[in-house]
Amino acid sequence: MPPVADVLVPPNAEGTRATVLRWCKAVGDAVVKDEPLLELETDKVTVEVPSPESGTLLEILKQENAEVTPDEVLARLSLSGGAAAQPAAAAVAAKHPAAMLAAGEVAAATTGAGDSQPLSPAVRRLLQEHSIVASDIAGTGRDGRITAQDVTRHAAGLDARGDRNARGAGDARGAGDARGAGDQRVPHTAVRRRVAEHMARSLTEAPHVTTLFEADLTRVLAHRSRHAADYEARGARLTLTAYFIDACVRALRAHPEVNATFHPDALQLHSDVNIGVGTALGQKGLIVPVIHKAQDLNLFSLAQRLGRLVEGARAGKLAPEDVRGGTFTISNHGVGGSLLAAPIVINQPQVAILGVGKVERRVCVLDVDGVEAIGVRSMCYLTLTIDHRALDAFQANAFLTSVVETLQQWPAD
Repeated sequence: MPPVADVLVPPNAEGTRATVLRWCKAVGDAVVKDEPLLELETDKVTVEVPSPESGTLLEILKQENAEVTPDEVLARLSLSGGAAAQPAAAAVAAKHPAAMLAAGEVAAATTGAGDSQPLSPAVRRLLQEHSIVASDIAGTGRDGRITAQDVTRHAAGLDARGDRNARGAGDARGAGDARGAGDQRVPHTAVRRRVAEHMARSLTEAPHVTTLFEADLTRVLAHRSRHAADYEARGARLTLTAYFIDACVRALRAHPEVNATFHPDALQLHSDVNIGVGTALGQKGLIVPVIHKAQDLNLFSLAQRLGRLVEGARAGKLAPEDVRGGTFTISNHGVGGSLLAAPIVINQPQVAILGVGKVERRVCVLDVDGVEAIGVRSMCYLTLTIDHRALDAFQANAFLTSVVETLQQWPAD
């Protein structure tokens, strides 16, 4: 019998679960060492899993959409390679038809008797969720294959042209208030599932308390107006978030207890300031890329690093190390128009998270040479949500005071 090698889920320092997103090879395909075999999706990044050896893909053990954990066996390779491995692959496929699931197609089967066309994992899942038999749907895909859109349209009671079909009419009569005729179920992505679990766990474990300050960003905006073009010419987009990161770095150095990780028996104070920035991914959820050793970077370098990470996050091209090791997080929810959000859920095991609201021009009472005056300033709300097991209001207020003072006293040049 030819030697066999296991393809394992890569180790993860954080123990994060993953979902099999896509197989790049099918059973029986020849593979070369380090060639991508499949893609895994976590709540943070999409990771390619390379082939550990050269040979032939003998068996797939974890199908698309399956949840996996570090060191689980994903597939097996025959190391004999070439035509010699083909009979073994064929024998496995004959004994275990599910092993042929790969590259977005599956052998017919579990969706109803008489089905003979290949169905993708997404289509199979939707058919199961809506209790629909594949033979009831007219596919609009290549060679008449059923697509995910075909299933969702059918489940919503619409035909391929968008008109109401007989199933839709029946659903509308029988669903009552619980389900409207046009309703549809959108399966959660792996990112959305992990975010949901992480948020719920954080709120369950940590008592959240939020303190609110107001910051005058007039000097920051003036500085940005003077330097934005120069930064852009040198390859960095100067956003307000870069200023908030810089101000937080200084405050975290002054208040190290906020730059910490909570443990049941101790508070771990970190020597490096690794700041994560919440980045929205549209309907998919959010991700928190991390600027490591931010204390060693000036404003230009922070802006440059931030731009690269945000661009990589939205393009799905972050490496695992880009989302690990954060010690503090900033959520700039104001970019979406929000004035205030509280509490913002802590990215545990961190102990605090800064929320930044929308910048607005407001009428304020100013102190001009010891005399009160009325003026218009660029203001925003800042919140700090803390894990009350680790921090108290005194520490939270002291930290936010430092952040606000840095922003309001930003140098002119």
